[in-house]
Amino acid sequence: MQRYPRDFRGHGPDAPDARWPGGAKIAVSLVLNYEEGGENNILHGDGQSEAFLSDIAGAAPWPGQRHWNMESIYDYGARAGFWRLHRLFTGRGLPVTVYGVTSALARNPEQVAAMQAAGWEIASHGLKWVEHRDMPEAEEAAQIAESFRLHEEVTGEAPRGWYTGRCSMNTVRLTAETGRLDWISDTYDDDLPYWREVGDRDQLVIPYTLEANDMRFATAPGYSTGEEFFQYLKDSFDTLYAEGQQGRAKMFSIGLHNRLIGRPGKIAGLIRFLDHAQSHKDVWFPRRIDIARHWAKTHPHKRFERPSQMARERFVERFGSIFEHSPWIADRAFDLELGPAHDSAVGLHNALARMFRSASDAERLGVLLAHPDLAGKLAAAKRLTPESTAEQSSAALDSLTDDERATFQRLNAEYVAKHGFPFIIAVRDNTKDTILTAFHARIGNDTATEFSTACKQVERIAALRLKDLLP
Repeated sequence: MQRYPRDFRGHGPDAPDARWPGGAKIAVSLVLNYEEGGENNILHGDGQSEAFLSDIAGAAPWPGQRHWNMESIYDYGARAGFWRLHRLFTGRGLPVTVYGVTSALARNPEQVAAMQAAGWEIASHGLKWVEHRDMPEAEEAAQIAESFRLHEEVTGEAPRGWYTGRCSMNTVRLTAETGRLDWISDTYDDDLPYWREVGDRDQLVIPYTLEANDMRFATAPGYSTGEEFFQYLKDSFDTLYAEGQQGRAKMFSIGLHNRLIGRPGKIAGLIRFLDHAQSHKDVWFPRRIDIARHWAKTHPHKRFERPSQMARERFVERFGSIFEHSPWIADRAFDLELGPAHDSAVGLHNALARMFRSASDAERLGVLLAHPDLAGKLAAAKRLTPESTAEQSSAALDSLTDDERATFQRLNAEYVAKHGFPFIIAVRDNTKDTILTAFHARIGNDTATEFSTACKQVERIAALRLKDLLP
């Protein structure tokens, strides 16, 4: 089986109405990353100093050495930046989710106490603020387990949310497999939460952001002034708020770091943004655990049998009749690079139609010949497939008068005599009268034109059938 794991469809063209509490038009999630004391440092058993997300331009790791300037910048985040942010958020009564590196939390007890006193959510940011991309899976799983243990030891309770950040391809799966998290955020792929199936676990994912994020003060292209940060946040907020007013409420995540936004010149931009956001009504400022609880209650996950996860036998059994009496199309489609994008009616139709379009003319003619005459002898003898029976009934072709039936049978015979295959039309798009009009119009076409038209109608019939089975 060729299977493609990335999910490009997501919520699809009709994303659910978030239905935020109180009819809010937008949910603004303020996230404070607490990493000071959990970064790369030989004091922490690492082989080099930290080099990521600081005000040192072009910083590089120092193998085997402590980097005094780098440490000092991280220390600023804990000593000054955190408290400036704490005063700002508590003064405005704004709840915060903390992404806490567990080893950093253990080294910062006063800050942890202040978070808890403010009612902030303390989620896990992993055991250490280090790269996980090359970490063996077993080692990463062990660190996740140790992070749970230490987090509970330091804060008094286990984390309900998780964001590693510098993650591996295994991180989302490994954290979901713990079965202990209400939400995880190691994705950047949506403006709304969504469910991810990991084995038997239905895991809620609350996507995060790397663009509405003060990390861009330390990366290129990035922000040079607090005003630039404010303007980007404002533009994002205004766009999402307007969508919420149109009935498409979304979530707006804002990523913050003590050592970055905690500087006076940078925090000024955040203050301006909060002034702007709080001047609007119907704005919800939740912790991420609040988003998770709301989503689980309002949009609980519903599993369905996914085409991309079926065995061949089941796939052909389920979809072999989508193209009338032509299971070979489903059999060939099974060998395509199917994935989450094909677990919808539109997606799977594309895969099946590709096999129909790439078939030989003789094979496609066989599909046309497999279709019954409209209101013909098979219908009278009740020998149509269940799909064809329902379709002909939808256009009242099962309740014709004797004269109408005679007309259909005459047209069927004339059409087949001229073109060599039955007249095919997606009856669910039509009425009895429009079908007869099309019959009269098309019977005079040349056979090549009719072959092409009939093939397009076959594809349309398949699309309608799939919409009865899949999202």
